[in-house]
Amino acid sequence: MKEISIKSIPNIKIGNAQNEKAGTGCTVILCGNGARAGLDVRGGGPASRESELLKPMAAAQSIHAVLLSGGSAFGLDAAGGVQRYLEERGIGFDVGITKVPLVCQSCLFDLTVGDMMTRPDQSMGYEACRNAESGNYRDGNVGAGTGATVGKLKGMEYCMKSGIGSFAVQIGKLQVGALAAVNALGDIYDWKTGEKAAGLLDENKTDFLSSEEEAFKSYEAIHNKFVGNTTIGAVVTNAKFDKSQLCKIAGMAQDGYARSIRPVHTSADGDSIYALSAGEIEADQDMVGALAARVMSEAILNAVKNAESAYGFPCRKEILEKQIISRR
Repeated sequence: MKEISIKSIPNIKIGNAQNEKAGTGCTVILCGNGARAGLDVRGGGPASRESELLKPMAAAQSIHAVLLSGGSAFGLDAAGGVQRYLEERGIGFDVGITKVPLVCQSCLFDLTVGDMMTRPDQSMGYEACRNAESGNYRDGNVGAGTGATVGKLKGMEYCMKSGIGSFAVQIGKLQVGALAAVNALGDIYDWKTGEKAAGLLDENKTDFLSSEEEAFKSYEAIHNKFVGNTTIGAVVTNAKFDKSQLCKIAGMAQDGYARSIRPVHTSADGDSIYALSAGEIEADQDMVGALAARVMSEAILNAVKNAESAYGFPCRKEILEKQIISRR
């Protein structure tokens, strides 16, 4: 097994677009030739578009793009720009008079970070597509991760900056990669060591608290968790699978969320994972699903490792530097 760039997986192009001042953005995965796709949603508050297309009983056998964005449900407008970009290039489901691009989308909540009135729109979705052609994707405070934060159990005052992350591997001819825009209510952990990587901060904002342990101190019902969350991601492979298999692979990839985010899949999250088949390599479904969980955990870790402090929220690197200074 060797690590590769997610951008090296054929038949897909990935692009970021963002408004840094407003603290929001979007990340598009273009599948110009069409890609079979599945979806698994575990969180209680998803904002999504065309998710019904990905159910095995739906007629469409492939889609043309997946869009991950900020802006909460307002950000769903951005998919219109992706559709316009693809229609202009003759990409989509042929209905005779035109081709209708099938674009699936999920959004995370970042309205409390920058300017809540600026959300991903059609112009930003279109820009992300243009950027995908030049391969501008990178990890960090960009695209759908621009306004991402983690560790919000006690509100935005004690949370940390996160971002979008990726990780991909190759075994023989098989390639499997993952993207994750990490905007969790909970904390982020290194799945290999169990060490906390980012999340809820203490009163001095120099060390971590455990969101789970803090939550266990009271069972009083919280009817409005006052901040929105959601980790949204996608698994991409050059292996050949149909929709039902991809829905299963997406579900197995959720194990990567469970290993890396605590708590996860809460009623205040809209945790969703797409799985895209963009090749013809024959591979075992369960092996790819297990590998998808692993690369997803690594993508989540890369999201917080590559984040930079912004909008008043410290990043992992800043907190670790404070801890080193405090020990001197």
